[in-house]
Amino acid sequence: MRYIDKIVIVTGAASGIGRASAVRLAQEGASVACLDVDAAALEDTVKQIPDGRGLAIACDVSQESAVQSAVDQVVARFGRIDVLCNIAGILRSDRSHELSLENWNRVLSVNLTGTFLMCRAALPHLLTARGAIVNMSSTAALGAHPWMAAYAASKGGVISLTRALAVEYVKQGVRVNAICPGGVKTPIHNAFHLPKDVDYDLLKRALPYNGFAEPDEVAGVVAFLGSKDASYLNGVEIRVDGGALS
Repeated sequence: MRYIDKIVIVTGAASGIGRASAVRLAQEGASVACLDVDAAALEDTVKQIPDGRGLAIACDVSQESAVQSAVDQVVARFGRIDVLCNIAGILRSDRSHELSLENWNRVLSVNLTGTFLMCRAALPHLLTARGAIVNMSSTAALGAHPWMAAYAASKGGVISLTRALAVEYVKQGVRVNAICPGGVKTPIHNAFHLPKDVDYDLLKRALPYNGFAEPDEVAGVVAFLGSKDASYLNGVEIRVDGGALS
């Protein structure tokens, strides 16, 4: 029960790692503001949070006004913010010479710009609470994943953003860390398709030895990093990939 009386925002909470994290944090006592573009699925997440401690907010994290409105709603409802978990993301695969600028920009706008916008909006409240930020990166930022240039670039940016914020706010008591999952059994991976006629040998180094992780296995790391148990961890990225990149 590390999150008794704590207020947490989780983006991407309608499914996958985001839903698992929201439920895990609530099980540990948190009141959880659940953000996602999928309003219907978001309600299903909130139903798993007991005692009225869940709040569903439809929000596209790539939209500045939507992000600020969501943060304002959280503060209006709960009074403060202790932890921000940036888990919302999109994944696509393209041959890089065929990747349109529109699709490149869309991936970066959600995965990287969305993370920045949420951090920027929440930081004034996190500074008051001396709270924590948990960002979701990927092993794609650490090891070459073919046909995923936009995704890898966005997640590499998340790591750099995490490190920059960690140092900028370290003396003010805010910790900022990142998680780099490998393959996880989520809707985003289930809907993932590679380009036609790819060379699967190029994928071998990115594949886990013991199958994809369950969302709960990543959610446990989210809960750890946002808690006082990780009080001396700041500006780090934790790889959760079953040893694939070891």
